[in-house]
Amino acid sequence: MSNFLLTGLFTEGTTDIRFLESVVKTTLENLAIECSGYIETELEIIKIEKTGLSFKQQVLKAAEKAKNDFEILILFIHTDSDNRDDSIIFSTKIIPSKELIDEQEDEKVCKKIVAIVPIQMTESWMLADKELLKNEIGIEGSDLELGIHKNPEEIANPKAVIENIIRLSKEKQVKRKRNKGLTISDLYQIIGQKTDVSQLEKLPSYMKFKNSLIDKLKELNFYHK
Repeated sequence: MSNFLLTGLFTEGTTDIRFLESVVKTTLENLAIECSGYIETELEIIKIEKTGLSFKQQVLKAAEKAKNDFEILILFIHTDSDNRDDSIIFSTKIIPSKELIDEQEDEKVCKKIVAIVPIQMTESWMLADKELLKNEIGIEGSDLELGIHKNPEEIANPKAVIENIIRLSKEKQVKRKRNKGLTISDLYQIIGQKTDVSQLEKLPSYMKFKNSLIDKLKELNFYHK
């Protein structure tokens, strides 16, 4: 008999969902292979009305919905660090959110919380697989020429870098129609679905997320490696 692991994803913004949904699913599926016995995984997107709510209040509302509507076992919560250091976000957002969740009754909220905090922003993870990014945009050039030669987590504004590569691609392909209307919005889902997670594993923020997930799988007695 198979085990079934139902999880949920709550993100800071709607565009983040397009990229992170596939990344989280792939990470889950890869870890499920390492678990004892066969584990089937599923990911629900948790959407709430955020107006007027602080981040920790949003997380509480998402955790309540995850529990009451789906009986979710693990809830992923995303927010960008907007900095090279994620310690401020953890101390001001993630930890207070988890403390608030812990204060609630078990039957009312999902208490297994895994944070997803990309250094700088989600777009830094989109830069992890640089060859994929270049292929999907349809541009040739060295990482240095395109401004993506650094560790993605050291790039202050990765979204602007990606948008600039798209602009350069359009300039170089005036006579081609392939990317005439391409915008960064078109890339989130495509890159998320195709990114090689082994490239993401080079990023400390991704590994922090992955290791936190492994800890929760161990707590649920799924993972024994």
